[in-house]
Amino acid sequence: MPIAELPHPALFLGHGNPMHALGHDSITDQWRALGNQLPRPQGIVVFSAHWGLKQCAVTAMDRPRTIHDFGGFPRALYQIQYPCPGSPQLANRVRTLLSPWTVHTDHEWGLDHGAWSLLLHLYPDADIPVIQVALDLGQSPDFHYDLGKRLAPLRQEGVLLLGSGNIVHHLGAAMWEEMSPPHSWAESFDDWVVERIRTHDHKSLLAWNRWPAEGHLAVPTPEHFLPLLPVLGSFQPTDQVSFPVRQIEMASISMTGVLLASTE
Repeated sequence: MPIAELPHPALFLGHGNPMHALGHDSITDQWRALGNQLPRPQGIVVFSAHWGLKQCAVTAMDRPRTIHDFGGFPRALYQIQYPCPGSPQLANRVRTLLSPWTVHTDHEWGLDHGAWSLLLHLYPDADIPVIQVALDLGQSPDFHYDLGKRLAPLRQEGVLLLGSGNIVHHLGAAMWEEMSPPHSWAESFDDWVVERIRTHDHKSLLAWNRWPAEGHLAVPTPEHFLPLLPVLGSFQPTDQVSFPVRQIEMASISMTGVLLASTE
């Protein structure tokens, strides 16, 4: 891939409720605005909360299938397709950058809803090659941060690194009533994480045993928080940090987005 003068942006978004895929609301309007504002990538590498394994893996098929990995939603949601191309070439580039790690080449997975529910708003034409890199749930937060460091050269090649999860994700504490105010602990932890990112204090985010007490409620399981870490790990000296989305829905699901983008 060609070398760009400045690194392509890296982006983390809270994907939240799959129902965002069906229409337009304040969240999806912000996603679509981002897609229009960001430079068009040559390819996209997604780290999704919904593809976690006990190994490192990358999708490498020519045409990834659209996976409807949820239950109990309206039929229309299961009819959505995101028919983008894959990229065996980009998958091989990922494997090269991660060497000497063992990286499994996957031809079965495709795009889960953590990926396509965002992409159909960011890039509705589905004409950009997309691959996914699995979260390795047997590894530490430091591993996933290092994953981003190792894949950071892709940004110089015009590739978008896209994390899809939620900084706060506690479904057991969710309030389904419309316009439910956020739990105080959810708001507090989301603010704490944003401030750590704003001040480049990534070490505090990796030290889960020293998080504030609210973190144990906000992140009862790691899979929705982990996709943030490779994005932060790809940080470059020219990057400016911004937060294109700041909202908590259903009282306990943070939709906060984090954008790393060069301004020089």
